[in-house]
Amino acid sequence: MSAESREPAPLILIVDDEPQVRRFLRTGLAPHGYRVVEASTGNEALRLATQYVPDVVLLDLGLPDVDGLAVTRALREWTRMPIIVLSARGTERNKVEALDAGADDYLTKPFGFAELLARLRVALRHTARVERANVDGPLECGRLSIDLEARRVRFDDKDVHLTPIEFKLLAVLARHAGKVVTQTQLLREVWGPDSTDQAHYLRVYMTHLRRKLEPSDGSARLFRTDAGVGYRLEYPDADS
Repeated sequence: MSAESREPAPLILIVDDEPQVRRFLRTGLAPHGYRVVEASTGNEALRLATQYVPDVVLLDLGLPDVDGLAVTRALREWTRMPIIVLSARGTERNKVEALDAGADDYLTKPFGFAELLARLRVALRHTARVERANVDGPLECGRLSIDLEARRVRFDDKDVHLTPIEFKLLAVLARHAGKVVTQTQLLREVWGPDSTDQAHYLRVYMTHLRRKLEPSDGSARLFRTDAGVGYRLEYPDADS
């Protein structure tokens, strides 16, 4: 696969108010191919989560403004992105509360970095399984092939490079292929709950997808717009 067609490395959102902890995680994750964004407060974490839509969140519970449990609940209102709690709160009750709030995993500080890396790999594999739950293998839509697990898109047997946001948008449409997905649902799943009134985001990125995946001669119409409602990824034999 060419360099241009490779998908970016997984993006990790680190949420911790201690700079030394963020530095420890950042310097440890980078050699293993992970990209990182950092937040020191709960409110900043929620903002960055909607802005970057990370692949995994590493979340401390003891934040200065909003408790980590509240951050977890707020994220679970709109996303299934894996949340791994990293906290000094190590009692069984703390762990149950975090998992009941929606966390996927829990590591008590201090922890071994090898164990953290293993938990990240598990979280990412789980996400891949969830993403392909509605599609067994690559989704074939005429000349378009979408492999949700491998994060690979091909058109006419050629790799097509999509940005992370473009791929997330295409993946949502692919999981609901043949059905209209409303603007609100797309905005919520791709950009987060604070973006549901930002329909211009959707128009811009749908234009990008069409330019990359629909030939200029009109020979392969893949996306249908239902004005005022949403968008649909067409099957080749779907009604126009």
